[in-house]
Amino acid sequence: MKAKYIRVSTTEQNTHRQEEKGVNQFIDKCSGSIPFKERPSAKRLLTAIDKGQINEVQVKSIDRLGRNTLDILTTIRELTDKNIAVVSQKEGLTTIIDGKVNPVANLIISIMATLSEFELEQIRERQREGIERAKQRGVYSSNGGSKKLNPEQFLSKSKNALCAKHLKNGESVRRAAKLSGVSNATALKVKKHLSVL
Repeated sequence: MKAKYIRVSTTEQNTHRQEEKGVNQFIDKCSGSIPFKERPSAKRLLTAIDKGQINEVQVKSIDRLGRNTLDILTTIRELTDKNIAVVSQKEGLTTIIDGKVNPVANLIISIMATLSEFELEQIRERQREGIERAKQRGVYSSNGGSKKLNPEQFLSKSKNALCAKHLKNGESVRRAAKLSGVSNATALKVKKHLSVL
């Protein structure tokens, strides 16, 4: 019997694009950095394989198995050793054809797994660089939020200061926002800060 393994990184992501009718589906919503054997649905899939209920595992793409080269290759090797074909639909690869291991597929999968891990490291590097730039600008908070500004700091920003000037001159919130190039929400915040100063 065929099975489809589906993984998305967050609970908010939709799995519909990976789903397929008429195939037993195992869906995990977790990071690809979590080892395959530690994912809830992957565990159920492996149990079904050990019971002889599945002989082919389909994935939308290799990176659905994971983002760690060693983990991906270990997973594929263990499935292949159990005579379970792994089919990657996006790349058009099948690890076992007519009962024989496909060496070309294994080579390509090794390369793609390495690239997947490299891509993840690039994403992490960009995140680190972004955090460093935010720290240099003084807008980074370790809890992921923006640096909180006190009323004076908030009103000292050029557009906010202009908005405050228009509000003091009797303009409405909406008009002051338009004239100073800020949103209505920011103009309301400017008005609120002005009232407490």
